[in-house]
Amino acid sequence: MAVAHRFITVSCSIRLSLLILLSCLLAPPHAQAAESKLNLLIWSEYIDPEVVKDFQRAHQCRVVIDLFDEDAAMIAKLRNGGSRTYDIVVAPDHTIPRLRRLGLIRQLGSNALSSLPLIHPTFRSPSFDPENRYSMPYLWGTLCIYARKPAAGQLEPSWGLLFDPAAQPGAFLFSDSMRDVIGAALKYRGKSLNTTDKKALLDARDLILAAKRRSRGFEGGVGGKNKVLARRVSAAMAYSGDALRGAEEDPETICILPREGTQIWVDNLVVCSGAPNPGLAERFITFVSEPKVAARLANYLHYATPNEAARPWISPEALANPSIYPPKEVMDRLEFLQDLGKDSRLYDEVWSVIRVR
Repeated sequence: MAVAHRFITVSCSIRLSLLILLSCLLAPPHAQAAESKLNLLIWSEYIDPEVVKDFQRAHQCRVVIDLFDEDAAMIAKLRNGGSRTYDIVVAPDHTIPRLRRLGLIRQLGSNALSSLPLIHPTFRSPSFDPENRYSMPYLWGTLCIYARKPAAGQLEPSWGLLFDPAAQPGAFLFSDSMRDVIGAALKYRGKSLNTTDKKALLDARDLILAAKRRSRGFEGGVGGKNKVLARRVSAAMAYSGDALRGAEEDPETICILPREGTQIWVDNLVVCSGAPNPGLAERFITFVSEPKVAARLANYLHYATPNEAARPWISPEALANPSIYPPKEVMDRLEFLQDLGKDSRLYDEVWSVIRVR
């Protein structure tokens, strides 16, 4: 009887194992890959949803997206545990040195770096990340003014639209970004947007405070664009791609690059130091760096791509648009933000006064 009992027990165990194995084999692909998840932290409205779907299908994974609208908020998220929660982050150029100093990002592996030869030399081995050890360029663009066209005449292509009461086109919004706003005021005064000259910064502070009293306050780039589209304001500081998407939606609006010069930026893909799935993060970098995928992103978002190999798939209209790919005389007036290290406190002090008063 004991032998029979053991035989029945073993038989049941075998049947149970077979049932478990069969259920795994018959489970849909997405259920089998439930544990394969990529946590992405990115600017609002900054990726083509179809590209995300394609990546999920290609790698049998799930992409979970969290958003930010200002780089200080992104850094705060990473410092408050996000570097162990997110796998990959889209980070502005000037934030990379600080992210490194804080130990929030890790060096890229060979899989991600295999895409580097596809990048235009202008964006390879930048000053903020020599040899691209920590970052891979994603998209680049400029800071501009997004405005509604006047009923008569034309708008002056100048930061004076915000800082000169006589040129103000109507209600307007500042960007909710310290370096963007202070940099715009410095450019209007003919200064570098990276200056550490205290007199120039105090002058910029007073200029912004005067304009703030005439403004509708501060808003993220996407929010500002949407308020211009909704006719709640006439103008807003915005990033070029947001402004161009808005102009496509409403032809009575326009993207303006100020003649005094403005900020050029490149956003980068970085892997968090405590990424739960760093291998999948690197595969994501490789995927979006494929020339056809990079072109899809640029065409969808109306930004410029640093991926030189993608140019054959960029729309001719985009390549011919000076607001996306500015001509040399405009490029010569553009300036990258720099990480100012300890001198960042000068900007922090100015910004604190601007936000409080």
